[in-house]
Amino acid sequence: MAGTTSPRPEVTARVRRFSPAERWVHRTTALLMLVCIGTAACLYIPQLAELVGRRALVVTVHEWSGLLLPAPFLAGLASRAFRGDLRLLNRFGPYDRAWLRRRTRRAGKFNAGQKLYAGWLAGAVLVMLGTGLLMWFTHLAPLAWRTGSTFVHDWLALALGVVIAGHVGMAWADPEARRGMRTGSVDPEWAEREHPLWRK
Repeated sequence: MAGTTSPRPEVTARVRRFSPAERWVHRTTALLMLVCIGTAACLYIPQLAELVGRRALVVTVHEWSGLLLPAPFLAGLASRAFRGDLRLLNRFGPYDRAWLRRRTRRAGKFNAGQKLYAGWLAGAVLVMLGTGLLMWFTHLAPLAWRTGSTFVHDWLALALGVVIAGHVGMAWADPEARRGMRTGSVDPEWAEREHPLWRK
């Protein structure tokens, strides 16, 4: 009939997942981490070292990006939303253990895998920072300590690269999770399916 319009499908409101401050912390940390990994690769892989050259500059960029790595986290503490999510990441409940055993998909705002990743990454960054400082300021410790620091720093860097590659791969496989980090909001059906205990 003329003059009538077909009803529009109802648009479901998206669910806010991350604040602007949280997204800024994530992006800035990711950028600094990528610079650390990229410069480390240029220092340790001969083919990349030859291609890039300017070793002294690469070392300086690596040192300062590593030193600045905790800065986004510390700045994020000014955000109430960021502090709230840290509290959630630091709590491990019975449903998290069940999630790890694959007995349930019940999860709060963060699942058990995300909590373990966040805790491991925080610890790894602190160890990398400490060992990196001992390698940078050679007068801070005896030779045996510096040798041990180099060993730990190098192998932990390799582990970090592998774990972060896994993190990126899992994020790539979940477009809605990526959209949540990019825009701050997610589809409610995704939230109900992946994090059913989040908003209860």
